[in-house]
This record gives sequence, C-alpha cells and structure tokens, in this order.
Amino acid sequence: MTPTAPGSHIAGKLGLTDRIFAGARSRGLLKTVEAGLKRVDSALERELRVADTLADATSRYLYDAGGKRIRPMLALLTAQLGDGATDEVIDAATALEMTHLGSLYHDDVMDAADKRRGVPSAHAVWGNNVAILTGDLLFSRASQIMARHGEDAIRLQADTFERLVLGQMHETVGPSADDDRVAFYLQVLADKTGSLIAAAAQAGVIFSNGPQEFEQPMVTFGEKAGVAFQLLDDVIDLSADPDETGKVPGTDLRAGVPTMPYLVLGQRTDAASVDLRARIDEGVARIADGADPEILDEPLAQLRDHEATQATLDLANAWSTEAIDALAPIPDGAVREALTRFAQAVADRSS
Repeated sequence: MTPTAPGSHIAGKLGLTDRIFAGARSRGLLKTVEAGLKRVDSALERELRVADTLADATSRYLYDAGGKRIRPMLALLTAQLGDGATDEVIDAATALEMTHLGSLYHDDVMDAADKRRGVPSAHAVWGNNVAILTGDLLFSRASQIMARHGEDAIRLQADTFERLVLGQMHETVGPSADDDRVAFYLQVLADKTGSLIAAAAQAGVIFSNGPQEFEQPMVTFGEKAGVAFQLLDDVIDLSADPDETGKVPGTDLRAGVPTMPYLVLGQRTDAASVDLRARIDEGVARIADGADPEILDEPLAQLRDHEATQATLDLANAWSTEAIDALAPIPDGAVREALTRFAQAVADRSS
C-alpha cells in the first residue's frame, strides 16, 4: 500500500498550506514538514504490519481511514529548533501517532461510537474485545519504538501514557460532588488530549538535540493548544454534517459523555437553559435504556445554537491565546510564526 500524501491529512481541517505556513517566514518550512510527514507515514506503514492476519487488519484499520497527523506535524515543526527531522524525531513522531491511534480504539469502545474517520468504528466491525486488544497492541508497538532511544524516550512515552489513562479514567468515573465540573473537565482534556500534543512538541526538541530551555515552553504550548483543539471538537461534535466529522452529530452526548457546551449549559439558570438541560438528560437516560438515539436530535440542535456553544468557542480561543503566550522564550522566526498559526488554527476550525 502506498502511504497517503501527508499534506492531505491536515489541510482539510486546519488549512495547513493556507494558514499554518502562510507567513512569509514560515512558508519555506512547508516542504520540510511534508517531507518529514512522508517519512512518518512510511514508518507507520512499516510499524503497523503484524504477521497475524487478524491483528494486521485491525491495527491498520484506523490508519488506513486517514487522519490529520497533527502530532507528527508538531514534532517536525519543533524539531526545526534543533537539527531538524533526525531519524530519532521520525521515530518519536511515529510512536506518538501510534499511541494516538491506539487511544482511538479505546475511546470508541468507551463512548460506544458508531463511526470514526468516516468509517464504522473498529468495535462495530470486530467487537469490543478485539478493538481494545488492538489498542493495546498499538501501545506496545509504540513503546518498542521509543525503547530504541533510551531511558528519556521511554519515560516520555510512559508519562504520556499514564496521563492518557488517568484522563480516560476520570472522564469515565466523573467528578465528585465537591468538584467544579468545568475545571474537572478541562483537566480531563489536558490529560487525554493536551498531554499527547505536548509530548509531540517536546519530542521534536529533545530528539533534534534542540536547546533544553525550549522543552518546557513546548510542553506548555502543546498542552494548551491541545485543550483548545478538544474544546473545538466539542463544538464540532454538535455539527449537523456527519460527512465532515466522520461521526454521528452529538455522539459523545448521546453516549452520556459530557462536553463543554453541555457543562456550560448547566451553569445557566434561565428557564430555557434549565429546560434544555433537562431534556438532554432525559434523552440520554432513555438512550441508555435502549431508546433510539435520534430522540436527542432536536435538543442537540438547540444546544448547537445556544449561547453555551458560543461560550465554548470563546474558551477555546482563550486557551489558544495562552498557548501562543507560552512561545515567548522561542526565538522570533519561521518556527515561532508557524506554531503561532497552529494555535490559532486549532481554535478556529469550521464547525
């Protein structure tokens, strides 16, 4: 199989060529990053091969369905602060993308999602057990790749994986009665999404032999940009166009997984907001008892147009701004310009 052209992974959602690399100084990075993405795709194609027929089919399933390759792109960008796309950077970018892929198999089981990237989810094809084991297989393969590069690489992978698991666990169990639900949810996003994007940004510096003083700014940048990215995904989850999202609109909420627009709605005390929240809760409960998920179509359409969704957009922009502020120690130049545009792009996708 010939790997998909890497530029197509990102351009559709983030406007790679038109936005992130639109600046005069960063435009020259585009060919460098795309060349690196081709190497990552080739590595993924190689590392995802499994001798077992079933495992080979399941482990390649979501990779073959596409994807934006955001994490490898970010690692390749930050690698320009050092020696560029070294073999070690390519390996780290590959391992982190495999970790991301593995987490998607698990997420879809946890959320009972029917579709992912426009195709039936893995658990819908092979069942929950096989989907979970496939995710585990990808995690183990990612760890093998990182183990080639010593203790620091292993620690980065292990620490990131720990945060992914804790984020999923906290999302599953939910906040305690004393927790601020919005703050709790933001921490879940930081663990589940921000940690892996932060690891990619940090890995680019580490494995390109970049200056050590750039590592923490990249961690902060990646985590905050990751939260902004996920907040926008919460809005996109309410989209009426499943062809764009690859998922049924409101997949998370229909499965009883709270998203930021729903949580912000819960802070509103006006009668219309209270009524809408109650109807969503009632619908989720009925779906859990076996009702048709379409019973939530109308309430979720109303939530999409509610001020709570606009408040989520505003919050995403605030996190994006904080990500850009974290770039202050990075020298002014093409890389910083592209990273700034990256943060702006993840918080300004079409919903």
